[in-house]
Amino acid sequence: MKVVILAGGLGTRLGEETSIKPKPMVEIGDYPIIWHIMKIYSHYGFNEFIVLGGYKQETIKDYFVNYAVRNSDVMVDLSNGKKTILRPANKRNRLSVNEPWKVIILNTGRDSMTGGRIRYAKPYVNGERFLLTYGDGVSDVNIPELIKFHEKSGKYATLTAVQPEGRFGLVKATEDGTVTSFQEKPKNNDDWINGGFFVCEPQVFDYIPDTDAAIWEQEPLRNLTRDGHLGMYKHFGFWHPMDMLKDKQDLNKMWNEGRAPWKVWDQEQKVR
Repeated sequence: MKVVILAGGLGTRLGEETSIKPKPMVEIGDYPIIWHIMKIYSHYGFNEFIVLGGYKQETIKDYFVNYAVRNSDVMVDLSNGKKTILRPANKRNRLSVNEPWKVIILNTGRDSMTGGRIRYAKPYVNGERFLLTYGDGVSDVNIPELIKFHEKSGKYATLTAVQPEGRFGLVKATEDGTVTSFQEKPKNNDDWINGGFFVCEPQVFDYIPDTDAAIWEQEPLRNLTRDGHLGMYKHFGFWHPMDMLKDKQDLNKMWNEGRAPWKVWDQEQKVR
């Protein structure tokens, strides 16, 4: 089953960094967030990826074409241009440069919208079920369990629903103003949002208008809902987008402190 990753957006809310690279190439630790997403899927045995590039898509292509060189110590013979990989530079971090990945990177156009980009993947999924997500969010969602839920539902598409943190701290007090409880940015147990990590049948392409301007989250998902073909898998675990600079800072802090819940490929990691 192939994994389709939306990776063409501008990412303007991340500031100056996305003026030189696309949002999925913004780094957590020493690796772009798209790498983290691919590691999540690869952990569960999904190693064929279709990356839907747009804005600065050449940066994504360059990264994967030169993946081994970027992540290794190398010797370059300038007399003939020959490159020799001496050892993986990240060996001390137990990360491999020999990932079992096959990566198709498509240029879906700088100004295409999410639905328009997904249409470009149709010839490459070969009429089969596929996985779909955004190139700017990480989670510890159990992909096989998500697929089982989808299969049992019989829907054309299943999205992973997550509970967002509140924007503000929740304070409760007595009538005289004495605070009885305080909770910083609690989750609202009644609210669920689209967290990506979709499972899709090929029929979903019939719901996407034949235009680059199609937005996946509007007409296609609304019409799938109307026809009873959209399911919702509730994920109660970790999920975090990288929409703004603070999100990047938070994710980097988790990674650097060794408490990144999305690092499912490292089962020895202890999340505090």
